[in-house]
Amino acid sequence: MLNEQQVIELLQSGDKKAISLLYDRYSAALYGVACQVVKSEELAQDVLQDAFIKIWKNASTYNQSKGTLFTWMLNITRNTAIDKTRSIHYRNSGKVQSIDHFVNNASAVFSHEMNVSHIGIRKKTEILEEKYRTIIDLVYFNGYTQKEVSEELGLPLGTVKSRVKIALRELRRALSDNTDVSIAEKKC
Repeated sequence: MLNEQQVIELLQSGDKKAISLLYDRYSAALYGVACQVVKSEELAQDVLQDAFIKIWKNASTYNQSKGTLFTWMLNITRNTAIDKTRSIHYRNSGKVQSIDHFVNNASAVFSHEMNVSHIGIRKKTEILEEKYRTIIDLVYFNGYTQKEVSEELGLPLGTVKSRVKIALRELRRALSDNTDVSIAEKKC
């Protein structure tokens, strides 16, 4: 089993084995994050595929001094999911669905919470102070931009950015003990 540094070296050298290793190690956790943002299994699968393509194409931009490989991949996946939700197609598809769709799929909505718990990320946020946990919840689990969080909470944008940075640093420490996050089932 290769350690993270060896996988990073493979990835940055263009070795296809790296993307396979990364997919095996992190796809379940990244899929769970995508599900949280897009609220659809089909869209989450698209997001995950797009995210891994971006990870592969942008491997040279990864900088270890700025965070762990998992955090970098998590940000790519989250941003890809947010982009998907803001696309015209996604917004229009939500407008044409009947109320029955949402009523009949209520259990799917509740399962999103369970998946985040299964992969351990939501649980790790419990170590954070409330002011940091709230911002992480809005940004990473609800797809808000930092500007939207600033407006929602009535905080200066600089404060929001600082709190995100502090929260991510604390979560990085907590996740460093468990970087191989997995999920029992891959459903949104």
